[in-house]
Amino acid sequence: MRFYIETLGCPKNQVDSEMMATILQGEGHVEVTDPGEADALIVNTCGFIAPARDESCQVLQELARTKSGNQFLIAAGCMPQRYEEEILRCVPEVDALIGTQTWPEIADLFDELACRDPSTDRPTLIRDAGRVIASVPRQAVMGATAYLKIADGCDAACGYCTIPAIKGPQRSKEPQEIVREARELDEQGVQEIVLIAQDTTAYARDLGKRHGLANLLRRISKAVPDLPWMRIMYAYPQHVTPRLAHTMATLEPVCHYLDMPVQHGHPDVLRRMRRPHDLDEVRETVALLREAMPDISLRSTFIVGYPGETEKEFEALLSFMEEIAFDKVGIFAYSLEAGTYGATLPDRVPPDVIAERYDRAMTLQQEISLARNQEQIGWQMAVLIEGAGDGISVGRSYRDAPEVDGLILIEEELPVGTFHLVEIAGANEYDLIGDLV
Repeated sequence: MRFYIETLGCPKNQVDSEMMATILQGEGHVEVTDPGEADALIVNTCGFIAPARDESCQVLQELARTKSGNQFLIAAGCMPQRYEEEILRCVPEVDALIGTQTWPEIADLFDELACRDPSTDRPTLIRDAGRVIASVPRQAVMGATAYLKIADGCDAACGYCTIPAIKGPQRSKEPQEIVREARELDEQGVQEIVLIAQDTTAYARDLGKRHGLANLLRRISKAVPDLPWMRIMYAYPQHVTPRLAHTMATLEPVCHYLDMPVQHGHPDVLRRMRRPHDLDEVRETVALLREAMPDISLRSTFIVGYPGETEKEFEALLSFMEEIAFDKVGIFAYSLEAGTYGATLPDRVPPDVIAERYDRAMTLQQEISLARNQEQIGWQMAVLIEGAGDGISVGRSYRDAPEVDGLILIEEELPVGTFHLVEIAGANEYDLIGDLV
Protein backbone atom coordinates (compact mmCIF):
# COMPACT_ATOMS: atom_id res chain seq x y z
CA MET A 1 0.00 0.00 0.00
CA ARG A 2 0.95 3.63 -0.43
CA PHE A 3 0.91 5.57 2.85
CA TYR A 4 0.99 9.17 3.97
CA ILE A 5 2.10 10.25 7.47
CA GLU A 6 1.41 13.59 9.13
CA THR A 7 3.16 14.17 12.45
CA LEU A 8 1.89 16.46 15.20
CA GLY A 9 3.40 17.35 18.56
CA CYS A 10 6.90 16.91 19.89
CA PRO A 11 10.13 15.54 18.37
CA LYS A 12 9.49 12.21 20.10
CA ASN A 13 6.51 11.79 17.78
CA GLN A 14 8.70 12.65 14.79
CA VAL A 15 11.04 9.79 15.69
CA ASP A 16 8.11 7.37 15.98
CA SER A 17 6.82 8.48 12.57
CA GLU A 18 10.23 7.94 10.98
CA MET A 19 10.38 4.45 12.46
CA MET A 20 6.85 3.60 11.36
CA ALA A 21 7.81 4.63 7.83
CA THR A 22 10.93 2.46 8.00
CA ILE A 23 8.92 -0.57 9.15
CA LEU A 24 6.32 -0.09 6.41
CA GLN A 25 8.93 0.43 3.70
CA GLY A 26 10.67 -2.73 4.84
CA GLU A 27 7.42 -4.61 4.17
CA GLY A 28 7.17 -3.22 0.66
CA HIS A 29 4.81 -0.30 1.32
CA VAL A 30 5.58 3.05 -0.32
CA GLU A 31 5.54 6.46 1.38
CA VAL A 32 3.97 9.35 -0.56
CA THR A 33 3.83 13.06 0.21
CA ASP A 34 0.39 13.70 -1.28
CA PRO A 35 -2.50 12.33 0.81
CA GLY A 36 -4.58 12.04 -2.36
CA GLU A 37 -2.19 9.38 -3.66
CA ALA A 38 -2.23 7.26 -0.50
CA ASP A 39 -4.13 4.10 0.32
CA ALA A 40 -3.57 4.69 4.05
CA LEU A 41 -3.54 8.06 5.82
CA ILE A 42 -1.70 8.10 9.18
CA VAL A 43 -1.89 10.98 11.65
CA ASN A 44 0.58 10.65 14.51
CA THR A 45 -1.37 12.63 17.09
CA CYS A 46 -0.48 14.65 20.17
CA GLY A 47 -2.66 14.40 23.27
CA PHE A 48 -0.58 16.29 25.82
CA ILE A 49 -2.99 19.19 26.40
CA ALA A 50 -6.44 20.17 25.14
CA PRO A 51 -5.22 22.50 22.32
CA ALA A 52 -3.00 19.70 21.00
CA ARG A 53 -5.94 17.28 21.03
CA ASP A 54 -8.08 19.85 19.22
CA GLU A 55 -5.41 20.20 16.54
CA SER A 56 -5.16 16.42 16.18
CA CYS A 57 -8.92 16.10 15.72
CA GLN A 58 -8.91 18.97 13.24
CA VAL A 59 -6.22 17.34 11.08
CA LEU A 60 -8.04 14.00 11.20
CA GLN A 61 -11.30 15.72 10.24
CA GLU A 62 -9.65 17.47 7.29
CA LEU A 63 -8.30 14.17 5.96
CA ALA A 64 -11.64 12.46 6.62
CA ARG A 65 -13.47 15.07 4.51
CA THR A 66 -11.30 14.37 1.47
CA LYS A 67 -10.60 10.66 1.80
CA SER A 68 -12.12 8.34 -0.78
CA GLY A 69 -14.07 5.18 -0.07
CA ASN A 70 -11.07 2.95 -0.60
CA GLN A 71 -8.69 4.91 1.68
CA PHE A 72 -8.02 4.03 5.31
CA LEU A 73 -7.59 6.72 7.98
CA ILE A 74 -5.39 5.74 10.94
CA ALA A 75 -5.02 7.72 14.18
CA ALA A 76 -1.69 6.89 15.83
CA GLY A 77 0.20 7.97 18.92
CA CYS A 78 -0.87 9.77 22.06
CA MET A 79 -4.58 10.34 21.51
CA PRO A 80 -5.47 6.71 20.72
CA GLN A 81 -3.52 5.62 23.79
CA ARG A 82 -5.79 7.55 26.15
CA TYR A 83 -8.54 9.36 24.26
CA GLU A 84 -9.82 6.84 21.72
CA GLU A 85 -13.47 7.65 22.49
CA GLU A 86 -12.81 11.34 21.88
CA ILE A 87 -11.26 10.53 18.50
CA LEU A 88 -14.16 8.33 17.40
CA ARG A 89 -16.64 10.94 18.56
CA CYS A 90 -15.05 13.82 16.64
CA VAL A 91 -13.86 11.73 13.65
CA PRO A 92 -16.09 8.67 13.18
CA GLU A 93 -14.46 8.08 9.78
CA VAL A 94 -11.29 6.77 11.50
CA ASP A 95 -10.67 3.16 10.47
CA ALA A 96 -7.96 2.20 12.97
CA LEU A 97 -6.19 3.47 16.08
CA ILE A 98 -2.73 2.48 17.26
CA GLY A 99 -1.15 3.69 20.50
CA THR A 100 2.17 5.07 21.65
CA GLN A 101 3.73 1.74 22.57
CA THR A 102 2.29 -0.44 19.81
CA TRP A 103 3.19 1.54 16.70
CA PRO A 104 5.85 -1.12 15.89
CA GLU A 105 2.82 -3.27 14.94
CA ILE A 106 1.92 -0.85 12.13
CA ALA A 107 2.79 -3.37 9.38
CA ASP A 108 0.53 -5.99 10.98
CA LEU A 109 -2.23 -3.38 11.10
CA PHE A 110 -1.73 -2.72 7.37
CA ASP A 111 -2.07 -6.46 6.68
CA GLU A 112 -5.35 -6.49 8.57
CA LEU A 113 -6.66 -3.39 6.84
CA ALA A 114 -5.86 -4.88 3.42
CA CYS A 115 -8.45 -7.58 4.16
CA ARG A 116 -11.15 -5.17 5.29
CA ASP A 117 -13.81 -3.00 3.73
CA PRO A 118 -13.25 0.53 5.07
CA SER A 119 -16.88 1.44 4.40
CA THR A 120 -18.43 -1.25 6.62
CA ASP A 121 -16.00 -2.69 9.18
CA ARG A 122 -15.65 -1.22 12.67
CA PRO A 123 -12.42 0.57 13.65
CA THR A 124 -9.49 -1.50 14.89
CA LEU A 125 -7.86 -0.44 18.17
CA ILE A 126 -4.29 -1.42 19.08
CA ARG A 127 -3.09 0.34 22.20
CA ASP A 128 -2.01 -2.19 24.85
CA ALA A 129 1.18 -1.01 26.55
CA GLY A 130 4.38 -2.97 26.35
CA ARG A 131 7.51 -2.80 28.48
CA VAL A 132 10.00 -2.81 25.60
CA ILE A 133 10.84 0.40 23.76
CA ALA A 134 11.20 -0.26 20.05
CA SER A 135 14.40 0.42 18.16
CA VAL A 136 14.33 -0.06 14.41
CA PRO A 137 16.85 0.99 11.74
CA ARG A 138 17.05 4.71 11.06
CA GLN A 139 16.71 5.23 7.33
CA ALA A 140 15.94 8.11 4.99
CA VAL A 141 16.20 10.78 7.68
CA MET A 142 15.73 14.19 6.10
CA GLY A 143 18.01 17.12 6.89
CA ALA A 144 21.22 17.65 8.81
CA THR A 145 19.60 17.24 12.25
CA ALA A 146 17.99 14.08 13.63
CA TYR A 147 16.31 13.24 16.91
CA LEU A 148 17.34 10.06 18.72
CA LYS A 149 14.89 8.85 21.36
CA ILE A 150 16.82 7.14 24.16
CA ALA A 151 13.82 6.35 26.38
CA ASP A 152 10.06 6.66 26.48
CA GLY A 153 7.53 6.98 29.26
CA CYS A 154 7.98 8.68 32.61
CA ASP A 155 8.03 7.69 36.28
CA ALA A 156 7.46 11.21 37.61
CA ALA A 157 4.07 12.28 38.89
CA CYS A 158 4.03 15.99 38.07
CA GLY A 159 0.65 17.43 38.96
CA TYR A 160 -0.05 19.03 35.57
CA CYS A 161 1.13 16.26 33.26
CA THR A 162 -0.70 13.47 31.43
CA ILE A 163 2.41 11.85 29.96
CA PRO A 164 2.64 8.93 32.45
CA ALA A 165 -0.98 8.06 31.66
CA ILE A 166 -0.32 8.24 27.92
CA LYS A 167 3.20 6.84 27.64
CA GLY A 168 3.41 4.56 30.65
CA PRO A 169 6.45 4.14 32.90
CA GLN A 170 10.04 4.91 31.92
CA ARG A 171 11.51 2.46 29.42
CA SER A 172 15.09 2.98 28.31
CA LYS A 173 16.59 1.61 25.11
CA GLU A 174 19.58 -0.63 25.56
CA PRO A 175 22.74 1.43 24.97
CA GLN A 176 23.92 -0.79 22.11
CA GLU A 177 20.67 -0.07 20.25
CA ILE A 178 21.16 3.68 20.69
CA VAL A 179 24.75 3.44 19.49
CA ARG A 180 23.56 1.51 16.42
CA GLU A 181 21.02 4.21 15.63
CA ALA A 182 23.67 6.91 16.07
CA ARG A 183 25.96 5.11 13.61
CA GLU A 184 23.11 4.83 11.10
CA LEU A 185 22.36 8.53 11.38
CA ASP A 186 26.03 9.41 11.04
CA GLU A 187 26.33 7.25 7.91
CA GLN A 188 23.47 9.23 6.36
CA GLY A 189 25.37 12.47 6.83
CA VAL A 190 23.51 13.78 9.87
CA GLN A 191 25.47 16.64 11.43
CA GLU A 192 23.56 16.96 14.70
CA ILE A 193 21.98 14.27 16.86
CA VAL A 194 19.52 15.48 19.51
CA LEU A 195 18.98 13.05 22.38
CA ILE A 196 15.40 13.10 23.62
CA ALA A 197 13.17 11.39 26.19
CA GLN A 198 10.60 12.54 28.71
CA ASP A 199 13.58 12.84 31.09
CA THR A 200 16.94 12.20 29.43
CA THR A 201 18.72 12.40 32.79
CA ALA A 202 16.72 9.39 34.04
CA TYR A 203 18.15 7.27 31.23
CA ALA A 204 18.98 3.65 32.22
CA ARG A 205 17.66 3.91 35.78
CA ASP A 206 15.06 1.32 34.85
CA LEU A 207 17.91 -0.85 33.53
CA GLY A 208 19.56 -0.72 36.95
CA LYS A 209 22.44 1.49 35.81
CA ARG A 210 23.87 4.62 37.40
CA HIS A 211 25.18 7.60 35.47
CA GLY A 212 23.35 6.25 32.43
CA LEU A 213 23.30 9.46 30.39
CA ALA A 214 26.94 10.35 31.04
CA ASN A 215 28.05 6.84 30.08
CA LEU A 216 25.84 6.89 27.00
CA LEU A 217 27.40 10.16 25.81
CA ARG A 218 30.81 8.55 26.00
CA ARG A 219 29.69 5.46 24.08
CA ILE A 220 28.11 7.51 21.30
CA SER A 221 31.13 9.82 21.07
CA LYS A 222 33.43 6.83 20.73
CA ALA A 223 31.20 5.14 18.14
CA VAL A 224 30.79 8.24 15.94
CA PRO A 225 33.92 10.30 16.64
CA ASP A 226 33.41 12.57 13.62
CA LEU A 227 29.88 13.66 14.58
CA PRO A 228 30.00 17.47 14.90
CA TRP A 229 27.16 18.01 17.39
CA MET A 230 25.29 16.00 20.00
CA ARG A 231 22.63 17.86 21.99
CA ILE A 232 20.69 16.97 25.18
CA MET A 233 17.05 17.97 25.65
CA TYR A 234 14.60 17.56 28.54
CA ALA A 235 16.91 17.25 31.55
CA TYR A 236 15.36 17.04 35.02
CA PRO A 237 17.15 19.69 37.15
CA GLN A 238 17.64 17.46 40.18
CA HIS A 239 19.12 14.68 38.02
CA VAL A 240 21.98 16.77 36.62
CA THR A 241 25.07 15.44 38.37
CA PRO A 242 28.69 16.65 38.57
CA ARG A 243 29.64 13.61 36.49
CA LEU A 244 27.22 14.62 33.73
CA ALA A 245 28.48 18.21 33.76
CA HIS A 246 32.09 17.00 33.55
CA THR A 247 31.24 14.62 30.72
CA MET A 248 29.50 17.36 28.75
CA ALA A 249 32.45 19.67 29.28
CA THR A 250 35.09 17.19 28.13
CA LEU A 251 33.46 15.40 25.17
CA GLU A 252 34.03 17.46 22.04
CA PRO A 253 30.82 16.57 20.13
CA VAL A 254 28.52 17.40 23.06
CA CYS A 255 27.06 20.88 22.68
CA HIS A 256 27.48 23.15 25.67
CA TYR A 257 23.70 23.43 25.85
CA LEU A 258 21.12 21.99 28.19
CA ASP A 259 17.34 22.17 28.23
CA MET A 260 16.37 21.93 31.90
CA PRO A 261 12.68 22.60 32.66
CA VAL A 262 12.25 24.07 36.16
CA GLN A 263 8.51 24.94 35.83
CA HIS A 264 8.28 27.57 38.59
CA GLY A 265 10.24 29.84 40.88
CA HIS A 266 8.29 29.50 44.13
CA PRO A 267 8.65 26.41 46.34
CA ASP A 268 4.97 26.27 47.33
CA VAL A 269 3.85 26.18 43.70
CA LEU A 270 6.42 23.48 42.98
CA ARG A 271 5.06 21.46 45.92
CA ARG A 272 1.56 21.72 44.47
CA MET A 273 3.00 20.71 41.11
CA ARG A 274 4.53 17.65 42.81
CA ARG A 275 7.93 18.78 41.60
CA PRO A 276 11.16 19.04 43.61
CA HIS A 277 10.86 22.35 45.41
CA ASP A 278 14.40 23.07 46.60
CA LEU A 279 15.28 26.06 44.45
CA ASP A 280 18.70 26.35 46.09
CA GLU A 281 19.45 22.98 44.55
CA VAL A 282 18.50 24.38 41.16
CA ARG A 283 20.78 27.35 41.76
CA GLU A 284 23.62 24.98 42.63
CA THR A 285 23.00 22.95 39.48
CA VAL A 286 23.08 26.07 37.31
CA ALA A 287 26.30 27.18 39.02
CA LEU A 288 27.79 23.70 38.49
CA LEU A 289 27.01 23.78 34.76
CA ARG A 290 28.25 27.33 34.26
CA GLU A 291 31.46 26.59 36.13
CA ALA A 292 32.11 23.44 34.09
CA MET A 293 31.16 25.18 30.81
CA PRO A 294 31.36 28.99 31.05
CA ASP A 295 29.98 29.28 27.51
CA ILE A 296 26.97 27.04 28.13
CA SER A 297 23.54 28.02 26.83
CA LEU A 298 20.76 27.07 29.25
CA ARG A 299 17.10 26.71 28.35
CA SER A 300 14.18 26.25 30.74
CA THR A 301 10.39 26.27 30.79
CA PHE A 302 7.92 27.72 33.29
CA ILE A 303 4.18 27.36 33.80
CA VAL A 304 2.04 30.32 34.87
CA GLY A 305 -1.43 30.08 36.34
CA TYR A 306 -1.15 26.72 38.10
CA PRO A 307 -4.02 26.28 40.61
CA GLY A 308 -3.50 28.36 43.72
CA GLU A 309 -0.78 30.56 42.20
CA THR A 310 -0.98 33.90 44.01
CA GLU A 311 0.35 37.20 42.76
CA LYS A 312 3.16 36.93 45.32
CA GLU A 313 4.11 33.48 44.06
CA PHE A 314 4.05 34.69 40.46
CA GLU A 315 6.27 37.64 41.35
CA ALA A 316 8.67 35.14 42.95
CA LEU A 317 8.81 33.37 39.59
CA LEU A 318 9.70 36.64 37.86
CA SER A 319 12.42 37.29 40.43
CA PHE A 320 13.80 33.78 39.95
CA MET A 321 13.85 34.21 36.17
CA GLU A 322 15.68 37.51 36.53
CA GLU A 323 18.17 36.03 39.00
CA ILE A 324 19.09 32.92 36.97
CA ALA A 325 18.86 34.64 33.56
CA PHE A 326 18.37 31.54 31.46
CA ASP A 327 19.44 32.13 27.86
CA LYS A 328 16.19 30.68 26.51
CA VAL A 329 12.84 30.22 28.23
CA GLY A 330 9.50 28.83 27.15
CA ILE A 331 6.46 30.15 29.04
CA PHE A 332 3.31 28.03 29.12
CA ALA A 333 -0.15 28.98 30.33
CA TYR A 334 -1.46 26.25 32.62
CA SER A 335 -3.88 23.86 30.93
CA LEU A 336 -6.14 21.88 33.24
CA GLU A 337 -6.09 18.21 32.26
CA ALA A 338 -8.60 15.69 33.57
CA GLY A 339 -7.05 12.88 35.57
CA THR A 340 -4.11 14.91 36.81
CA TYR A 341 -3.52 15.96 40.41
CA GLY A 342 -3.68 19.63 39.39
CA ALA A 343 -7.26 19.15 38.21
CA THR A 344 -8.29 18.31 41.79
CA LEU A 345 -6.85 21.47 43.34
CA PRO A 346 -8.98 24.43 44.43
CA ASP A 347 -8.34 28.11 43.74
CA ARG A 348 -8.07 27.92 39.98
CA VAL A 349 -6.57 31.03 38.43
CA PRO A 350 -8.98 32.89 36.12
CA PRO A 351 -8.07 32.72 32.40
CA ASP A 352 -7.64 36.49 32.11
CA VAL A 353 -5.18 36.48 35.01
CA ILE A 354 -3.27 33.59 33.43
CA ALA A 355 -3.07 35.51 30.15
CA GLU A 356 -1.85 38.66 31.91
CA ARG A 357 0.83 36.73 33.82
CA TYR A 358 1.90 34.97 30.63
CA ASP A 359 2.44 38.34 28.94
CA ARG A 360 4.43 39.69 31.90
CA ALA A 361 6.68 36.64 32.05
CA MET A 362 7.25 36.72 28.30
CA THR A 363 8.09 40.43 28.39
CA LEU A 364 10.65 39.87 31.15
CA GLN A 365 12.25 36.96 29.34
CA GLN A 366 12.50 38.97 26.12
CA GLU A 367 14.53 41.55 28.04
CA ILE A 368 16.75 38.84 29.50
CA SER A 369 17.18 37.06 26.15
CA LEU A 370 18.06 40.32 24.41
CA ALA A 371 20.75 41.04 26.97
CA ARG A 372 22.14 37.48 26.72
CA ASN A 373 22.15 37.68 22.92
CA GLN A 374 23.84 41.07 22.89
CA GLU A 375 26.67 39.58 24.97
CA GLN A 376 27.48 37.38 21.96
CA ILE A 377 28.19 40.29 19.59
CA GLY A 378 31.78 39.86 18.44
CA TRP A 379 31.84 36.10 19.12
CA GLN A 380 32.87 33.76 16.34
CA MET A 381 30.90 30.51 16.18
CA ALA A 382 30.35 27.58 13.87
CA VAL A 383 26.87 27.80 12.35
CA LEU A 384 24.92 24.90 10.84
CA ILE A 385 23.01 26.20 7.80
CA GLU A 386 19.35 25.15 7.77
CA GLY A 387 17.95 27.20 4.91
CA ALA A 388 18.96 29.65 2.17
CA GLY A 389 17.30 31.85 -0.41
CA ASP A 390 16.99 35.44 -1.68
CA GLY A 391 20.61 36.09 -0.78
CA ILE A 392 20.18 35.09 2.89
CA SER A 393 21.04 31.97 4.89
CA VAL A 394 19.63 30.96 8.27
CA GLY A 395 21.30 28.60 10.69
CA ARG A 396 22.02 27.79 14.30
CA SER A 397 25.03 27.73 16.57
CA TYR A 398 25.53 25.20 19.37
CA ARG A 399 23.59 27.60 21.58
CA ASP A 400 20.25 27.01 19.85
CA ALA A 401 18.21 23.82 19.60
CA PRO A 402 16.19 23.09 16.46
CA GLU A 403 12.57 24.23 16.29
CA VAL A 404 12.44 25.86 19.73
CA ASP A 405 15.28 28.40 19.81
CA GLY A 406 16.46 31.28 17.65
CA LEU A 407 18.37 31.51 14.38
CA ILE A 408 21.41 33.27 13.00
CA LEU A 409 20.83 35.26 9.81
CA ILE A 410 23.68 35.63 7.31
CA GLU A 411 23.59 37.82 4.20
CA GLU A 412 24.93 35.17 1.86
CA GLU A 413 23.46 32.00 0.40
CA LEU A 414 25.29 28.96 1.74
CA PRO A 415 24.74 25.22 1.19
CA VAL A 416 22.15 23.73 3.55
CA GLY A 417 23.61 21.18 5.97
CA THR A 418 27.10 22.71 6.03
CA PHE A 419 29.01 24.47 8.81
CA HIS A 420 30.49 27.94 8.46
CA LEU A 421 32.41 30.21 10.82
CA VAL A 422 30.38 33.31 11.56
CA GLU A 423 31.03 36.43 13.62
CA ILE A 424 27.99 37.80 15.46
CA ALA A 425 27.30 41.39 14.40
CA GLY A 426 23.83 42.06 15.80
CA ALA A 427 21.15 40.69 18.11
CA ASN A 428 17.47 40.90 18.94
CA GLU A 429 15.34 39.08 21.51
CA TYR A 430 15.40 35.76 19.67
CA ASP A 431 17.73 35.84 16.66
CA LEU A 432 21.26 36.95 15.83
CA ILE A 433 22.81 38.55 12.75
CA GLY A 434 26.13 37.13 11.62
CA ASP A 435 28.86 37.91 9.12
CA LEU A 436 30.69 35.11 7.34
CA VAL A 437 34.32 34.99 8.47
